[in-house]
Amino acid sequence: MRGVGRIGSVAAAVVATAVLAGCGSSGDSSSSAATSAGATAAQSQGGGHGRACTADDVKVDGGFGATPKITLPDSCDPPTGLVTKDLVAGSGPGAEAGQQLLMNYSLVTWSDKQKLDSSFDRGQPFPLTLGAGMVIQGWDQGLAGIQKGTRRLLIVPPQLGYGQGGNGVKPNETLVFVTDAVQVGS
Repeated sequence: MRGVGRIGSVAAAVVATAVLAGCGSSGDSSSSAATSAGATAAQSQGGGHGRACTADDVKVDGGFGATPKITLPDSCDPPTGLVTKDLVAGSGPGAEAGQQLLMNYSLVTWSDKQKLDSSFDRGQPFPLTLGAGMVIQGWDQGLAGIQKGTRRLLIVPPQLGYGQGGNGVKPNETLVFVTDAVQVGS
């Protein structure tokens, strides 16, 4: 995990926490905990607007390959579930679990609307194996089906992100990523 930024540097801790806490399950048993975590996150991130934000509320400037400028709204609450939207369509087969991906990304934290990390800024895409637990659950789930050349917005609630925080991410933080699929498959 050399030189791959915060998403890779805290991935091991997130995976270990998910395994120990049983959060890796996709069954309904985690839905009440997820709802509770989402409600706590909305309160701690200035929630109370009465409406959950959608992908259309987040403004992203810049096309595929360019460093995105991400502007988060003040008029709605962070969503409590994973939100994805393709901003630029790609082509070719969609990514499946077990495939290698090469991704560029920019990360903005919801609570302070500040960029926390960006592979665009480092000039080096981030390699991962989809579905292998190398990254947060929000990426493993949100990048499924992505095609080469796609720019995808991911709004990741705390329970699919860094949960209790660490390495620069606050507890119960909603994460907003703009990702570019540089390569899908070998």
